Amino acid sequence: MRSSRFRIRRLAAVGGAVAVVAAAAACSSSGSSGSASGGNNSSTGTVTVAVVSNPLITGQMIPLTQSVFEKQNPGITVKFATYTEGDLRAAIEKDVSTHSNSFNVVMIGPYEAPLFAKNGWLVDLSKQYIASDAAYDASDLLPPVAKALSYKSDLYAVPFYGESSMLYYNKQLLSAAGVTMPAHPTWTQVQAAAAKLNQPGKVAGICLRGLAGWGDNMAALDTVVNTFGGQWFNMSWQPQLTSPAFEQAANFYVNLVKSYGEPGASNDSFNQLLTLYGQGKCAMWYDATVAATSIATEFPSVFAQTGYAFAPTEKTTSSGWLWSWSLGIPQGVNNQSAAWKFVSWATSKQYDDLVAQKYGWSAVPPEGGQRVRQHHPAVHRRHRPQPPDGEPGALRRHPVRRHPAVRNPRPASRPADRRRDRRHGIGDPGAAEQPGVRLGLQSVRTVRRQLTVKAANQP
Repeated sequence: MRSSRFRIRRLAAVGGAVAVVAAAAACSSSGSSGSASGGNNSSTGTVTVAVVSNPLITGQMIPLTQSVFEKQNPGITVKFATYTEGDLRAAIEKDVSTHSNSFNVVMIGPYEAPLFAKNGWLVDLSKQYIASDAAYDASDLLPPVAKALSYKSDLYAVPFYGESSMLYYNKQLLSAAGVTMPAHPTWTQVQAAAAKLNQPGKVAGICLRGLAGWGDNMAALDTVVNTFGGQWFNMSWQPQLTSPAFEQAANFYVNLVKSYGEPGASNDSFNQLLTLYGQGKCAMWYDATVAATSIATEFPSVFAQTGYAFAPTEKTTSSGWLWSWSLGIPQGVNNQSAAWKFVSWATSKQYDDLVAQKYGWSAVPPEGGQRVRQHHPAVHRRHRPQPPDGEPGALRRHPVRRHPAVRNPRPASRPADRRRDRRHGIGDPGAAEQPGVRLGLQSVRTVRRQLTVKAANQP
């Protein structure tokens, strides 16, 4: 079933946090015109792709498309239109709702996919392409993620990556302040830690999204509202924004940022906070699990000092969002078969192997939120090249239902769970220094997959 985090993000959007048709920055392509019900099915031509501007797109997808995909498909030219998260939603919704057909491929998520499909704005990928494309293993997609991108049981977008949320912390800073982070912290504990860690003008006790937008500050705030017992609407669709639980959560978040957060937080979302954390200016950072990849590849020295904890809770046993940046094809655009070639390539198992070969295993998009397959190194070793000497071994692709480290949602931290957490180097600032424990990429990817699967499986 879809997680409560996913449900509340959709409700937030319905409730008015999304005003995406107001500002558009449409980017046109010479091969993209066509009527709402028309368009051609050419397997060649120009494919214009609207994407969010984050490191996995600008630093991987775009250069690999130019150096690999276009060489493998000489009749296809791919053009990218990159946007911030808020601007992306505005541009895409205006484009597909008015059938401007400026984009052959759009990057959307679990909110837009079923809504756009219901409105007839997207191509039914299941019927149009997946059913006849034996090479595309749609059955391997994580069921909750696939369901979130479906309408009437058919996929209208396919996931590039999936994510939940978790807490990052600088072990060195915590150790100096005498703070120990549990694997499953409460927001009350996080607030107390932030107060001890905060060094005004030097290091923020915690960094949180403050930029206005339902995919920006509301992404983090929604999880706080949920775990404080609040909701946007009740089951009768009556607004609950003035309920005691909602007001308590909102005030807690705002006061936490004001008291111990980064200066100028109202301008900060994922990319800005990634930079601040990578520069050592955040003692803690609560954000998307996908950030682990960027920290490891862009800020290796900080990565070596980074600890990981589950999304903080308060009244619930778990928290965190479920999101998936995914690719869909608008109805009526030209060159649809060429668009599907790109979409199927960018969301394939082979794409991840390509990223690993080019940039290293630490740069691979978080497959835990995209595909069921999770590679056990011993199995994978027989089939694929190993990472270079000295690079931590990632959990790699092999078609198995679950990796043993992935568990179903559980209430509170038990002794057995704490022992497992210590093995993975989370919840203990000194774990990396303990004999036999290495806080490497395997720890990051195991924790990241646990969090995403946990968020996806919650009722």
